[in-house]
Amino acid sequence: MELLGSRAKAASTEIARAPAAAKNKALLNLAKSLRKNTAALEAANQRDLERAKTAGLAGPLLDRLKLTPKIIDTVAQGCEQLAAMADVIGDIIGMKEQPSGIRVGQMRVPIGVFGMIYESRPNVTIEAASLAIKSGNACILRGGSEAIESNKALAALVQQALADADLPPDAVLLVPTTDREAVGQLIAMPQYVDVIIPRGGKGLIERISRDAKVPVIKHLDGNCHVYVDDPCDMEMAFKVVENAKTQKYSPCNAAESLLVARSIATGFLIHMGAIFAAKGVEMRCDEESAKILRSDGLPDACVKDATEQDWYEEYLAPIISIKVVDGIDEAIAHINHYSSHHTDAILTRDHMHAQRFLREVDSASVMVNASTRFADGFEFGLGAEIGISTDKFHARGPVGIEGLTSLKYVVLGQGEVRS
Repeated sequence: MELLGSRAKAASTEIARAPAAAKNKALLNLAKSLRKNTAALEAANQRDLERAKTAGLAGPLLDRLKLTPKIIDTVAQGCEQLAAMADVIGDIIGMKEQPSGIRVGQMRVPIGVFGMIYESRPNVTIEAASLAIKSGNACILRGGSEAIESNKALAALVQQALADADLPPDAVLLVPTTDREAVGQLIAMPQYVDVIIPRGGKGLIERISRDAKVPVIKHLDGNCHVYVDDPCDMEMAFKVVENAKTQKYSPCNAAESLLVARSIATGFLIHMGAIFAAKGVEMRCDEESAKILRSDGLPDACVKDATEQDWYEEYLAPIISIKVVDGIDEAIAHINHYSSHHTDAILTRDHMHAQRFLREVDSASVMVNASTRFADGFEFGLGAEIGISTDKFHARGPVGIEGLTSLKYVVLGQGEVRS
């Protein structure tokens, strides 16, 4: 780990001064290489999947471990999207002349070296690497042991793409061991690593946050809410709620809790309940919503009584908590109390309610009339994301290029001296 740290630190100096054209060339090289080597990447991933199934890895983690041609093409598109974006490194903002005659502004610069610790998703290897390249940072990647074959294959493509663009291959380094002690070392090397970004289960992130000796950009879980307001477009609401919950169950931006205004609850829930039941989604309900759903003949296997813990829960499964609320005030209060402050959405036709929701809901991403599944760096036009941050300092929400940079003050003068 000391050797990896020193190599990454040295590479960070080189890539920080690399021209935009070289970084973009590396990204386009990587996109081309990913598509060209799809079959080989799938073969490496299959070895991981077989080992994970034998080890009894949970369903949601198995789903995250898959590296399909579609996923490979998506991360390749992310590389191309990043290459097409303007290079923000070296940008100077807010330049103002002071009474003394000096001009003061701020320049955007790379952070230096970031450490990435993640579980299951091998696509994160490419997302992290591509963002490191575009933002002029070096990174040390430590994926989960369950994805070691996939991550080694992907990291080799990244390093070749860097070399072909005359950039230091050590700008992206993969921890080659599955020994958990490597994580303890990585999070305790402030002499080499400037920030740690964990991406995985709550237990992992709590451990990293507790033990790290360098700053951490994190989110613990994704208890995302959708509030169906009165008035709203019912057909739109059915479509959005279904997508937010069922398009994919395992991501952190999938909806886990549904709130419905009392005045429209009966009509909305009877139809929505039928949609969920048909898809095998278990509904954990407060007393009022349970009564409405059971009156429509839904079986007990689909409708269960919610406990207090259900309002806090990130299920990552075909389960959703449902509550009937008085209206916008109770919805906002409920979300701010129980939400993990990741992503929350309102479905409404009332402009004032929408504006209140945007202002008052204290979450990293707040949406009006859109699925929570859009809370993603690629969907937000960031090219890729390093993760989602629910912190309030430095970076919040999907962390893209700017989240991996810092601002330093620059002063331009013509011989001024302080009197």
